[in-house]
Amino acid sequence: MADSVSKRTSGSVAMDDYLEQILHLIEDKGYARAVDISTNLGISQASVTNMLQKLDAEGLVKHQKYRGTTLTERGMRIAGAIVERHETLTRFLRLFQLDEETIYRDVEGMEHHVSRSTLGVIRAVADALEGNPEFLDLVKEKIRNDEES
Repeated sequence: MADSVSKRTSGSVAMDDYLEQILHLIEDKGYARAVDISTNLGISQASVTNMLQKLDAEGLVKHQKYRGTTLTERGMRIAGAIVERHETLTRFLRLFQLDEETIYRDVEGMEHHVSRSTLGVIRAVADALEGNPEFLDLVKEKIRNDEES
């Protein structure tokens, strides 16, 4: 899935946020309306409508005024990769028991800039640490010691 995100050249952080939000709304409610996207992202409804028109022109969504927005197959692939990237980074940081607010802020900053290859490394390290709790404890102890010195 990450291939879809890395091959998209006309995308932006904002587009990623919209696609992610549309996917979450569709999963939660069965549909995505501009008013819901506006509320969830804290952006004016006019700005949301403009972005939905851009996403429609790029073939990522089907936006029908007053009827809602759906993801195209391509939009669904990209949105799924965005969500998977977000979840991988969150899972990795949670291994170290950081507070949720810090994790959220850091993931929001990192998720738009991490490369596919770096994400693969983070996923592999998270898998290895989850599979070896003793080693994870050693890493957390090292982090604590470094913070204290």
